[in-house]
Amino acid sequence: MLLLALDTATPAVTVALHDGTAVLADAREIDARRHGELLLPAVDRVLTAAGRGLDEVTALVVGTGPGPYTGLRVGLATAAALGAARSLPVHGLGTLDAIAYATGLDEPFVVATDARRKEVYWARYADARTRVTGPAVDRPADVAALVGDLPAAGAGARLYPDAFPGLRPDLPEHASAAALAALAAERLAAGQPLAEPVPQYLRRPDARVPAGYKAVTRT
Repeated sequence: MLLLALDTATPAVTVALHDGTAVLADAREIDARRHGELLLPAVDRVLTAAGRGLDEVTALVVGTGPGPYTGLRVGLATAAALGAARSLPVHGLGTLDAIAYATGLDEPFVVATDARRKEVYWARYADARTRVTGPAVDRPADVAALVGDLPAAGAGARLYPDAFPGLRPDLPEHASAAALAALAAERLAAGQPLAEPVPQYLRRPDARVPAGYKAVTRT
């Protein structure tokens, strides 16, 4: 197995290569506005660092979010294009699940990322591998009553510390393709099915057709 992992559901543009046992190379750059510009160069850097070629990759896994519409679709579209070009299977895996896996916790906790519009994407976990609720998108004040003082990871928890009093600064802030790849490899080795690479948008995109615009026609 040689698994190429991509995630652009958070401000992190992140790529990793995993051989089924360990991460061979990974890259991550934080820039919420340049996902499309940074992703393919990161893929090239990771393959080069690992001394492998794209023709050696046997499968892809991509973070399915939830995340802001524009950033999230960059990773999904890129994974779909690479998979189609190389006739490779493309798997999906939740971005919050990958962040949770990276915590390594064996106790209940919560992951929250920034959903913009003063909201967070969030989910609760029994441990680093087991999601029990979510993902969902809500206002931080509404989440606070549901998560109490559980340990909290993710940029959403850092952005709204009053709603997440259990915030742990030592826990991951953004997605990591290394964690995404490791979790995917673990589940594939155990014979557990992975999801389809379908985005978890949870709400409508910010960009909308303006109301009341005038149509331009020729006479």
